Amino acid sequence: MEQRTQEEFDTGESGHVSFDFRGYLFKVLNLWKFVLLCIGTAMLIAYFINVRKPSVYKLDSLISVENDQNPFFTANTSISFNWGGVSGKVSKIITEMKTRTHNEKVVDSLQFYMEYLVQGKYRKEDVYKHTPFKFEIDKAKLQVLNSYIGIRFLDNDEFEVFTEYEVSNKTGQRYHDKTKSPLKVPTGVYSKKFKVGQTIDLPFFNGRILIDPNVKVGAGSEFYIRFLNFDSVVEDYRNRMIVNPYNKSASAVLRLQLAGHNKAKIVDYLNATSTILSRSELERKNLYATNTIKFIDSSLAAVDDKLKDVTSEMNDFRKENKVFDVSEGVTQISEELKQYDQAKEQEELKLNYLSNLEKYLNTKTDYTEIAAPTSVGIQETNILASVSKIISLAAERQNLEYTTKEGSGLFKELDRRMDSEVNVLLETIDATKKTIGIQLSVINQNIARLEAKLSDLPEDQQEYLKIQRKLEISQEAYDVYTAKRGEAAIVKAANISDITIIDEAKDIGGASGRIGPNKSLNYMMALMMGFFVPMFLIFVLFLLDNTIHGSDEIEQLSKIPILGLIGKYNYKNNLIVYEKPKSAVAESFRSIRSSLQFFYKKLGNNEGKTLMVTSSVSGEGKTFCSINMATVYALSGKKTILLGLDLRKPKIFGDFNINNDKGVVNYLIGESTFEEAKYTTHIENLDVIPSGPVPPNPSELLMSDQMHILINQLRQDYDMIVLDTPPLGLVTDALELTQYADATIFMVRLDYTKKGMLSLINAKYRKGEVKNISFVLNFYKHKTNHNYGYGYGYGYGYGYGYGVYGNAYHERDNDSIFKRIKRFFRRI
Repeated sequence: MEQRTQEEFDTGESGHVSFDFRGYLFKVLNLWKFVLLCIGTAMLIAYFINVRKPSVYKLDSLISVENDQNPFFTANTSISFNWGGVSGKVSKIITEMKTRTHNEKVVDSLQFYMEYLVQGKYRKEDVYKHTPFKFEIDKAKLQVLNSYIGIRFLDNDEFEVFTEYEVSNKTGQRYHDKTKSPLKVPTGVYSKKFKVGQTIDLPFFNGRILIDPNVKVGAGSEFYIRFLNFDSVVEDYRNRMIVNPYNKSASAVLRLQLAGHNKAKIVDYLNATSTILSRSELERKNLYATNTIKFIDSSLAAVDDKLKDVTSEMNDFRKENKVFDVSEGVTQISEELKQYDQAKEQEELKLNYLSNLEKYLNTKTDYTEIAAPTSVGIQETNILASVSKIISLAAERQNLEYTTKEGSGLFKELDRRMDSEVNVLLETIDATKKTIGIQLSVINQNIARLEAKLSDLPEDQQEYLKIQRKLEISQEAYDVYTAKRGEAAIVKAANISDITIIDEAKDIGGASGRIGPNKSLNYMMALMMGFFVPMFLIFVLFLLDNTIHGSDEIEQLSKIPILGLIGKYNYKNNLIVYEKPKSAVAESFRSIRSSLQFFYKKLGNNEGKTLMVTSSVSGEGKTFCSINMATVYALSGKKTILLGLDLRKPKIFGDFNINNDKGVVNYLIGESTFEEAKYTTHIENLDVIPSGPVPPNPSELLMSDQMHILINQLRQDYDMIVLDTPPLGLVTDALELTQYADATIFMVRLDYTKKGMLSLINAKYRKGEVKNISFVLNFYKHKTNHNYGYGYGYGYGYGYGYGVYGNAYHERDNDSIFKRIKRFFRRI
């Protein structure tokens, strides 16, 4: 028997301890109110979020990116460049829409740096396009930033501006150049009246309020205007704009998406960004034609001046000389000379264009302003191709500047390609100029030959023919340039943007486009958080909890048997068995008394039996158990004495209305006799010896021979001796008394006693320092399912500590209705 007990104890202390899922489950069930409260709180928070959080909408529009060609002058030259095909252009369009420059144009055109607001239930609401007035901002003057400016209408013709600022120093912004400056605002309550249409000239607010004449404004209507930092608004929209291909099969179709709180603003921004983008692309597409028209206009002006001069010269000649009748042969020679002069002028124009182009390429870095070579009749394929590539690369570099930092490898690659193309073009220009020079030499020789044939004519006839040729050449040159300019203007006018709006953004009303708050998801998340967060907290508390909560835990930690259970009971003192004999607690003590008979029968002698009551620490119900065990024996007819041997913290005297002036201490030191230290109580068959004054050496007194004599004397005089001893886990006094104990009760208070304390009593039991020891569970509560692993005991009873006791099923006080209702809700 002793060998088996030793093995059991070893297993109980060092065996594998797994997670007690069942215990955790009952812990959760015990705290179901807490879990339900958390779920309710989370659902309430979700409700307020859904109600108070403004709705978020996302709308979209569709645009297509085409690559239209538009021939200019010849089939070999295009005024609309194909910059890498449609796919390459799509990526550039996506990049451009995310640039700061583009979004600045959109925000500035819509004036989204100015908000119209009204006071809502929870916040100020944006009422863009839903106000009966419009504020015409003075962009040249400062407007205060990030501050509310109230507009209160007194009637349809008058309103007042009101503010209430706590500090006078604010920041303002001029929206014509976007500069910011500090400004002063009035502190406290401020208001000033104005007429509708009157210029508002305040240090912080400048402009005019204009009312739609068809709308009547209610007196007392209040609105708010707030100005925002232009750069911050642009950055906000730039980050929120989403641009993606519509699908893989339609990569040239782009979907523009934007989310926000005001659908009208989203619609206007998406449509404005498409319109501005289309206009910008058309301007960029017409850049080549625009530059060419400028070049033609400058050349046309020079030709016009020359034509005027020649015409004036001809008129002067005719006034001074008679009109000649030139022979047919002379006319033919003059016609040939005119053709050569025209060819010479054409080649000189080409040469002049190439010289200017060469100078431009050598001195400029922006190659987007090159005029079309075909405008002066240059049809050299290499020159046309090189100019096209250079302008394409220059435009691509301009787009890249919006999104890429200078010094990036992309810039280096583009610059390398442009430099290479410029070098090729310069070589081509040099070769072409030499060719034109040769052609001019041939033309000049032919002109000299023909002029020699006319040298025999009179000088005045020669002069007449010369002026006539100049006049005809100038007129034809003017006609050619006029025709080319008209052609260029037609080509420019015929150009269309490569950006086509397929589907404009539109608010179709209702909850269309709403993406948040997702009420269902919020409630689901609240339900999950409300459930799992308390479950996790309970799990953590369960892992960190090292107190004993049930009989099953004791069975896992120790093989010492459980003698009985004492429930919770609310009563004024510790005399439960005597004063409430029909209570469940009294029945529990009688059950423990019956169980102890098995220990005492083994002793087989007729002497008085001793019962030692101890615990691990103070507050576990040791004194309460001692008093009631002594009472239950006394009431059974046995002559019983209760010894207060907790010399350090005397307690038992208070319940019997006796004083502690004399007791065990006085007897052990020889100061009093046994009869002087003993008190007879009002309970029949029960005597008490209190502890007496607290001694300086309690352990030595309990180890003295006088103590041995006392116990022997009590065994002869009494049937039952109950020893109320100090806690076993705190001091060694109780160990000195185990030699006198026939049976030992070790009190375990549920939800109070630490698990580690059981290892202490286990070790002492293994060593044989205590014998016939049993556990008594105090403060047992049936509703918390502490005893789910234990097969007997009452689910009611007493709870020791701080004078609090519990309910009984045998006998109950006349509780008030309030207490009964409270008890009912506790049970559920």
